[in-house]
Amino acid sequence: MNILLAVDGSEHTKKMLAYLAAHEELLGTMHRYTAINVHAPLPARARAAVGKEVVEHYYSEEAEAVLEPVRKFMALQGIELKTLYQVGPIGETIAQVANAGPCDLLVMGSHGHSALATLVLGSVTMQVLAHSTVPVLVVR
Repeated sequence: MNILLAVDGSEHTKKMLAYLAAHEELLGTMHRYTAINVHAPLPARARAAVGKEVVEHYYSEEAEAVLEPVRKFMALQGIELKTLYQVGPIGETIAQVANAGPCDLLVMGSHGHSALATLVLGSVTMQVLAHSTVPVLVVR
């Protein structure tokens, strides 16, 4: 099975990884795993002010800070993990990557970093559920 892990470095990501570790049917070498981290785009004025290279470096560093602990966790489990990061509307982008596949299951925590954004824009989890054609396991 191809499993996509949506990660953001929050406590809910840690809970999701702990859940996987406690359920051997979801965590094992018989599956293939990819972790995705998605960042909302910086405002156009900020991108223009600092330049493309600086912005790309920023996204890369931020994603690596989130993905590296997940990579280490999976390595401790004896599992190879592919990683990727995207920039775009977070919930929609996660769902698009899952839908584009190959992905049999999308696993994510129930809440992320964006508490204020959730009040204003709606839950990332709800956006993923609304746009995903792939089964989604939400870990609380």
